[in-house]
Amino acid sequence: MPRVLVDLLSYSGTKGGMEVYARELYRRLGELAPTWEFIGYFSTEGYALDRSWFPGEAIDSGISGENRFAWAYGELFSVARQARKLGVDLIHSPATLGPRRTDMPTVVTMHDMLYWSHPEFMSTPLYTEPVKWMERQVAKNASHIITDSPGSESEIHKYLSVDPARVHVVPLAGGHPEGVDRSLAGSEGPLIIAMGNRRPHKNWGSLPQAISLLPPERRPRVVITGGRGDDPLAPLVEELGVGQWVELRGWVSDEEVAHLYSTATALAIPSLAEGFSLPTLEAMGAGVPVLLSDIDVHRYVGGDAARFFPTQDIPALAKVIDEVVSDADLQAKMTTDGYAQERRFTWERTARETLAVFELALAS
Repeated sequence: MPRVLVDLLSYSGTKGGMEVYARELYRRLGELAPTWEFIGYFSTEGYALDRSWFPGEAIDSGISGENRFAWAYGELFSVARQARKLGVDLIHSPATLGPRRTDMPTVVTMHDMLYWSHPEFMSTPLYTEPVKWMERQVAKNASHIITDSPGSESEIHKYLSVDPARVHVVPLAGGHPEGVDRSLAGSEGPLIIAMGNRRPHKNWGSLPQAISLLPPERRPRVVITGGRGDDPLAPLVEELGVGQWVELRGWVSDEEVAHLYSTATALAIPSLAEGFSLPTLEAMGAGVPVLLSDIDVHRYVGGDAARFFPTQDIPALAKVIDEVVSDADLQAKMTTDGYAQERRFTWERTARETLAVFELALAS
Protein backbone atom coordinates (compact mmCIF):
# COMPACT_ATOMS: atom_id res chain seq x y z
CA MET A 1 0.00 0.00 0.00
CA PRO A 2 1.85 3.16 -1.17
CA ARG A 3 1.98 6.05 1.30
CA VAL A 4 1.84 9.53 -0.26
CA LEU A 5 2.54 12.83 1.47
CA VAL A 6 0.47 15.53 -0.24
CA ASP A 7 2.07 18.96 0.06
CA LEU A 8 -0.82 21.32 0.80
CA LEU A 9 1.12 24.19 2.34
CA SER A 10 -0.25 26.65 -0.20
CA TYR A 11 -3.86 25.60 0.48
CA SER A 12 -5.44 28.49 2.38
CA GLY A 13 -8.84 29.07 0.76
CA THR A 14 -7.61 31.97 -1.38
CA LYS A 15 -5.74 30.38 -4.29
CA GLY A 16 -8.60 29.81 -6.74
CA GLY A 17 -8.00 27.28 -9.48
CA MET A 18 -5.06 25.52 -7.83
CA GLU A 19 -7.24 24.72 -4.83
CA VAL A 20 -10.10 23.53 -7.03
CA TYR A 21 -7.54 21.20 -8.64
CA ALA A 22 -6.35 19.81 -5.29
CA ARG A 23 -9.89 19.22 -4.02
CA GLU A 24 -11.29 17.61 -7.16
CA LEU A 25 -8.18 15.52 -7.80
CA TYR A 26 -7.96 14.04 -4.32
CA ARG A 27 -11.68 13.51 -4.05
CA ARG A 28 -11.35 11.23 -7.09
CA LEU A 29 -8.03 9.67 -6.11
CA GLY A 30 -9.62 8.49 -2.88
CA GLU A 31 -12.22 6.64 -4.93
CA LEU A 32 -9.82 5.42 -7.60
CA ALA A 33 -7.05 4.19 -5.26
CA PRO A 34 -8.76 3.09 -2.02
CA THR A 35 -5.75 1.01 -0.92
CA TRP A 36 -3.36 3.97 -1.12
CA GLU A 37 -2.66 6.02 1.99
CA PHE A 38 -2.75 9.77 1.43
CA ILE A 39 -1.47 12.10 4.15
CA GLY A 40 -2.24 15.80 3.74
CA TYR A 41 0.37 18.25 5.03
CA PHE A 42 -1.80 21.35 5.32
CA SER A 43 -1.13 25.01 5.95
CA THR A 44 -2.66 26.24 9.19
CA GLU A 45 -5.38 28.06 7.25
CA GLY A 46 -6.15 25.02 5.09
CA TYR A 47 -6.31 22.73 8.10
CA ALA A 48 -9.01 24.96 9.61
CA LEU A 49 -11.20 24.71 6.49
CA ASP A 50 -13.53 21.91 5.41
CA ARG A 51 -11.31 18.91 4.64
CA SER A 52 -14.01 16.36 3.86
CA TRP A 53 -12.69 16.13 0.28
CA PHE A 54 -9.30 14.80 1.40
CA PRO A 55 -9.17 10.97 1.48
CA GLY A 56 -6.84 10.44 4.42
CA GLU A 57 -5.08 11.78 7.49
CA ALA A 58 -4.56 15.54 7.70
CA ILE A 59 -1.66 17.21 9.53
CA ASP A 60 -1.51 20.85 10.57
CA SER A 61 1.97 21.96 9.53
CA GLY A 62 1.87 25.08 11.70
CA ILE A 63 2.95 27.01 8.59
CA SER A 64 0.87 29.84 7.16
CA GLY A 65 -0.06 29.54 3.50
CA GLU A 66 -0.64 33.30 3.44
CA ASN A 67 2.79 34.27 4.79
CA ARG A 68 4.89 34.09 1.63
CA PHE A 69 8.21 33.74 3.42
CA ALA A 70 7.10 31.06 5.87
CA TRP A 71 5.34 29.23 3.07
CA ALA A 72 8.35 29.35 0.73
CA TYR A 73 10.67 28.02 3.43
CA GLY A 74 8.16 25.31 4.25
CA GLU A 75 7.90 24.25 0.61
CA LEU A 76 11.65 24.02 0.18
CA PHE A 77 12.56 22.29 3.45
CA SER A 78 9.67 21.38 5.80
CA VAL A 79 7.84 19.09 3.37
CA ALA A 80 10.95 16.94 2.88
CA ARG A 81 11.56 16.71 6.64
CA GLN A 82 7.95 15.67 7.25
CA ALA A 83 8.18 13.07 4.49
CA ARG A 84 11.31 11.55 6.07
CA LYS A 85 9.69 11.59 9.50
CA LEU A 86 6.63 9.73 8.22
CA GLY A 87 8.59 7.35 6.00
CA VAL A 88 6.34 7.87 3.00
CA ASP A 89 6.97 6.34 -0.41
CA LEU A 90 6.10 9.38 -2.52
CA ILE A 91 5.56 13.15 -2.27
CA HIS A 92 3.07 15.03 -4.43
CA SER A 93 3.18 18.84 -4.55
CA PRO A 94 0.06 19.95 -6.46
CA ALA A 95 0.64 23.73 -6.49
CA THR A 96 3.73 24.35 -8.69
CA LEU A 97 6.30 24.66 -5.87
CA GLY A 98 7.67 21.90 -3.66
CA PRO A 99 10.76 20.51 -1.91
CA ARG A 100 14.25 21.45 -3.00
CA ARG A 101 15.69 18.01 -2.20
CA THR A 102 14.02 14.73 -1.25
CA ASP A 103 15.07 11.17 -0.44
CA MET A 104 11.99 9.63 -2.04
CA PRO A 105 10.28 10.01 -5.43
CA THR A 106 8.57 13.38 -5.83
CA VAL A 107 5.90 14.47 -8.30
CA VAL A 108 5.19 18.18 -8.76
CA THR A 109 2.26 19.67 -10.64
CA MET A 110 3.50 22.87 -12.31
CA HIS A 111 0.44 24.69 -13.63
CA ASP A 112 2.17 27.38 -15.68
CA MET A 113 5.42 29.19 -16.38
CA LEU A 114 4.05 32.75 -16.18
CA TYR A 115 6.93 34.06 -14.08
CA TRP A 116 9.19 33.06 -16.98
CA SER A 117 7.08 33.72 -20.06
CA HIS A 118 5.33 36.89 -18.86
CA PRO A 119 7.17 38.47 -15.92
CA GLU A 120 5.64 41.82 -16.89
CA PHE A 121 2.24 40.54 -15.77
CA MET A 122 3.31 39.60 -12.25
CA SER A 123 1.62 41.81 -9.67
CA THR A 124 4.65 41.78 -7.31
CA PRO A 125 7.84 42.06 -9.43
CA LEU A 126 10.00 41.63 -6.32
CA TYR A 127 8.95 37.96 -6.17
CA THR A 128 9.76 37.12 -9.80
CA GLU A 129 13.40 36.09 -9.47
CA PRO A 130 12.94 34.23 -6.14
CA VAL A 131 10.01 32.27 -7.58
CA LYS A 132 11.99 31.43 -10.72
CA TRP A 133 14.86 30.21 -8.54
CA MET A 134 12.47 28.03 -6.53
CA GLU A 135 10.92 26.59 -9.68
CA ARG A 136 14.36 25.67 -10.98
CA GLN A 137 15.19 23.86 -7.73
CA VAL A 138 11.86 22.08 -7.60
CA ALA A 139 12.04 20.95 -11.24
CA LYS A 140 15.58 19.66 -10.79
CA ASN A 141 14.57 17.58 -7.78
CA ALA A 142 11.25 16.25 -9.11
CA SER A 143 11.14 12.68 -10.39
CA HIS A 144 8.25 13.66 -12.65
CA ILE A 145 6.34 16.86 -13.43
CA ILE A 146 2.66 17.06 -14.26
CA THR A 147 1.32 20.08 -16.13
CA ASP A 148 -2.09 21.15 -17.38
CA SER A 149 -1.65 21.73 -21.11
CA PRO A 150 0.72 21.18 -24.05
CA GLY A 151 1.58 24.89 -23.98
CA SER A 152 2.80 24.69 -20.38
CA GLU A 153 4.66 21.49 -21.21
CA SER A 154 6.53 23.29 -23.97
CA GLU A 155 7.43 26.17 -21.66
CA ILE A 156 8.69 23.83 -18.93
CA HIS A 157 11.07 22.31 -21.48
CA LYS A 158 12.06 25.75 -22.73
CA TYR A 159 12.68 27.52 -19.42
CA LEU A 160 13.66 24.68 -17.07
CA SER A 161 15.42 22.32 -19.50
CA VAL A 162 13.61 19.30 -18.12
CA ASP A 163 13.95 15.92 -19.85
CA PRO A 164 10.73 15.47 -21.89
CA ALA A 165 10.33 11.96 -20.45
CA ARG A 166 9.79 13.51 -17.02
CA VAL A 167 6.97 15.88 -18.04
CA HIS A 168 3.37 14.69 -18.46
CA VAL A 169 0.32 16.64 -19.66
CA VAL A 170 -2.70 15.83 -17.50
CA PRO A 171 -5.55 18.25 -18.27
CA LEU A 172 -7.91 19.53 -15.62
CA ALA A 173 -11.70 19.55 -15.80
CA GLY A 174 -14.56 21.91 -15.12
CA GLY A 175 -17.03 22.23 -12.32
CA HIS A 176 -20.79 22.00 -12.55
CA PRO A 177 -22.29 24.87 -10.53
CA GLU A 178 -25.55 23.97 -8.84
CA GLY A 179 -28.78 25.84 -9.36
CA VAL A 180 -28.20 26.92 -12.97
CA ASP A 181 -31.40 27.25 -15.03
CA ARG A 182 -30.60 28.08 -18.64
CA SER A 183 -34.28 28.57 -19.44
CA LEU A 184 -33.63 32.03 -17.95
CA ALA A 185 -30.90 32.87 -20.48
CA GLY A 186 -31.46 36.39 -21.79
CA SER A 187 -34.36 37.03 -19.44
CA GLU A 188 -32.61 40.13 -18.09
CA GLY A 189 -31.47 41.28 -21.52
CA PRO A 190 -28.17 40.61 -23.31
CA LEU A 191 -25.51 39.90 -20.68
CA ILE A 192 -21.78 39.17 -20.91
CA ILE A 193 -20.22 37.83 -17.72
CA ALA A 194 -16.56 37.64 -16.71
CA MET A 195 -15.14 36.13 -13.55
CA GLY A 196 -11.67 36.32 -12.03
CA ASN A 197 -9.08 38.23 -10.06
CA ARG A 198 -7.63 41.50 -11.29
CA ARG A 199 -4.08 40.31 -12.03
CA PRO A 200 -2.69 42.14 -15.09
CA HIS A 201 -2.59 39.11 -17.41
CA LYS A 202 -6.37 38.71 -17.07
CA ASN A 203 -6.76 41.82 -19.26
CA TRP A 204 -10.25 42.67 -17.97
CA GLY A 205 -9.92 46.29 -19.06
CA SER A 206 -10.46 45.19 -22.65
CA LEU A 207 -14.13 44.44 -21.90
CA PRO A 208 -15.28 47.97 -20.99
CA GLN A 209 -13.11 49.26 -23.85
CA ALA A 210 -14.86 46.91 -26.29
CA ILE A 211 -18.31 47.88 -25.00
CA SER A 212 -17.47 51.54 -25.51
CA LEU A 213 -16.92 50.86 -29.23
CA LEU A 214 -20.43 49.51 -29.76
CA PRO A 215 -23.38 51.82 -30.44
CA PRO A 216 -25.28 52.37 -27.17
CA GLU A 217 -28.38 50.62 -28.51
CA ARG A 218 -26.33 47.46 -29.22
CA ARG A 219 -24.39 47.29 -25.97
CA PRO A 220 -25.04 44.26 -23.75
CA ARG A 221 -24.76 44.57 -20.01
CA VAL A 222 -21.39 43.35 -18.68
CA VAL A 223 -20.83 41.98 -15.17
CA ILE A 224 -17.23 41.42 -14.07
CA THR A 225 -16.89 39.63 -10.73
CA GLY A 226 -13.90 38.68 -8.60
CA GLY A 227 -12.35 41.95 -7.46
CA ARG A 228 -11.19 42.59 -3.89
CA GLY A 229 -11.10 46.02 -2.27
CA ASP A 230 -10.99 49.05 -4.56
CA ASP A 231 -11.49 47.74 -8.09
CA PRO A 232 -8.70 48.92 -10.43
CA LEU A 233 -11.19 48.77 -13.31
CA ALA A 234 -13.43 51.45 -11.80
CA PRO A 235 -11.46 54.48 -13.11
CA LEU A 236 -11.45 53.01 -16.64
CA VAL A 237 -15.20 52.39 -16.58
CA GLU A 238 -15.76 55.96 -15.44
CA GLU A 239 -13.35 57.40 -18.02
CA LEU A 240 -15.07 55.52 -20.85
CA GLY A 241 -18.52 56.53 -19.64
CA VAL A 242 -19.83 52.96 -19.72
CA GLY A 243 -20.96 52.65 -16.10
CA GLN A 244 -24.54 52.21 -17.28
CA TRP A 245 -23.52 48.97 -18.99
CA VAL A 246 -20.51 47.64 -17.01
CA GLU A 247 -21.03 46.46 -13.42
CA LEU A 248 -18.01 45.62 -11.27
CA ARG A 249 -18.68 43.17 -8.47
CA GLY A 250 -16.38 41.73 -5.83
CA TRP A 251 -16.39 38.11 -4.78
CA VAL A 252 -19.86 36.67 -5.24
CA SER A 253 -21.73 33.82 -3.56
CA ASP A 254 -22.46 30.48 -5.20
CA GLU A 255 -26.07 31.59 -5.54
CA GLU A 256 -25.02 34.73 -7.42
CA VAL A 257 -22.75 32.69 -9.69
CA ALA A 258 -25.65 30.34 -10.47
CA HIS A 259 -27.87 33.31 -11.29
CA LEU A 260 -25.26 34.83 -13.59
CA TYR A 261 -24.78 31.52 -15.42
CA SER A 262 -28.56 31.16 -15.70
CA THR A 263 -29.16 34.57 -17.27
CA ALA A 264 -25.93 35.17 -19.23
CA THR A 265 -25.71 35.37 -22.99
CA ALA A 266 -22.01 34.47 -22.92
CA LEU A 267 -18.87 34.34 -20.78
CA ALA A 268 -15.84 36.34 -21.96
CA ILE A 269 -12.20 35.63 -21.05
CA PRO A 270 -9.74 38.12 -22.61
CA SER A 271 -6.61 36.79 -20.83
CA LEU A 272 -3.18 37.40 -22.32
CA ALA A 273 -1.76 34.21 -20.80
CA GLU A 274 -3.01 31.20 -18.79
CA GLY A 275 -1.83 27.78 -17.70
CA PHE A 276 -5.30 26.29 -18.21
CA SER A 277 -8.86 27.67 -18.24
CA LEU A 278 -11.19 26.15 -15.67
CA PRO A 279 -13.81 28.91 -16.19
CA THR A 280 -14.11 27.94 -19.86
CA LEU A 281 -15.10 24.37 -18.98
CA GLU A 282 -17.33 25.44 -16.11
CA ALA A 283 -19.26 27.81 -18.38
CA MET A 284 -19.57 25.24 -21.16
CA GLY A 285 -20.79 22.68 -18.65
CA ALA A 286 -23.43 25.18 -17.54
CA GLY A 287 -24.56 25.72 -21.14
CA VAL A 288 -23.08 29.21 -21.52
CA PRO A 289 -21.36 30.19 -24.81
CA VAL A 290 -17.73 31.22 -24.35
CA LEU A 291 -15.71 34.03 -25.98
CA LEU A 292 -11.95 33.55 -25.64
CA SER A 293 -8.75 35.40 -26.42
CA ASP A 294 -6.79 33.55 -29.07
CA ILE A 295 -3.98 31.99 -27.04
CA ASP A 296 -2.79 28.39 -27.29
CA VAL A 297 -4.32 27.14 -24.07
CA HIS A 298 -7.72 28.61 -24.96
CA ARG A 299 -7.60 26.78 -28.28
CA TYR A 300 -6.72 23.58 -26.40
CA VAL A 301 -9.53 23.92 -23.86
CA GLY A 302 -12.20 25.67 -25.94
CA GLY A 303 -11.73 23.71 -29.16
CA ASP A 304 -14.28 24.41 -31.88
CA ALA A 305 -17.00 25.30 -29.36
CA ALA A 306 -15.73 28.78 -28.48
CA ARG A 307 -15.43 32.01 -30.46
CA PHE A 308 -11.98 33.57 -30.49
CA PHE A 309 -10.59 37.09 -30.84
CA PRO A 310 -6.95 38.24 -31.12
CA THR A 311 -5.39 39.32 -27.85
CA GLN A 312 -5.39 43.08 -27.27
CA ASP A 313 -7.50 43.66 -30.39
CA ILE A 314 -10.34 45.66 -28.85
CA PRO A 315 -12.34 46.16 -32.08
CA ALA A 316 -12.18 42.40 -32.73
CA LEU A 317 -13.50 41.69 -29.23
CA ALA A 318 -16.31 44.19 -29.74
CA LYS A 319 -17.21 42.50 -33.03
CA VAL A 320 -17.31 39.02 -31.48
CA ILE A 321 -19.48 40.24 -28.61
CA ASP A 322 -21.87 41.92 -31.03
CA GLU A 323 -22.08 38.89 -33.32
CA VAL A 324 -22.84 36.43 -30.52
CA VAL A 325 -25.24 38.68 -28.62
CA SER A 326 -27.29 39.39 -31.78
CA ASP A 327 -27.54 35.79 -33.08
CA ALA A 328 -29.75 33.39 -31.13
CA ASP A 329 -29.02 30.51 -33.50
CA LEU A 330 -25.29 30.96 -32.98
CA GLN A 331 -25.80 30.99 -29.21
CA ALA A 332 -27.73 27.71 -29.43
CA LYS A 333 -25.01 26.07 -31.54
CA MET A 334 -22.26 27.26 -29.19
CA THR A 335 -24.18 25.85 -26.23
CA THR A 336 -24.54 22.42 -27.89
CA ASP A 337 -20.90 22.39 -28.99
CA GLY A 338 -19.82 23.55 -25.54
CA TYR A 339 -21.51 20.64 -23.81
CA ALA A 340 -19.68 18.21 -26.11
CA GLN A 341 -16.31 19.93 -25.63
CA GLU A 342 -16.64 20.06 -21.83
CA ARG A 343 -17.33 16.32 -21.67
CA ARG A 344 -13.84 15.65 -23.06
CA PHE A 345 -12.34 16.86 -19.76
CA THR A 346 -13.26 15.00 -16.56
CA TRP A 347 -11.80 14.88 -13.07
CA GLU A 348 -11.94 11.10 -13.29
CA ARG A 349 -9.56 11.30 -16.25
CA THR A 350 -7.34 13.75 -14.33
CA ALA A 351 -7.16 11.37 -11.37
CA ARG A 352 -6.54 8.29 -13.51
CA GLU A 353 -3.69 9.89 -15.46
CA THR A 354 -2.20 11.40 -12.29
CA LEU A 355 -2.20 8.01 -10.61
CA ALA A 356 -0.32 6.60 -13.62
CA VAL A 357 2.40 9.23 -13.10
CA PHE A 358 2.58 8.34 -9.39
CA GLU A 359 3.05 4.66 -10.31
CA LEU A 360 5.73 5.60 -12.82
CA ALA A 361 7.59 7.61 -10.16
CA LEU A 362 7.39 4.75 -7.68
CA ALA A 363 8.68 2.28 -10.23
CA SER A 364 11.72 4.36 -11.22
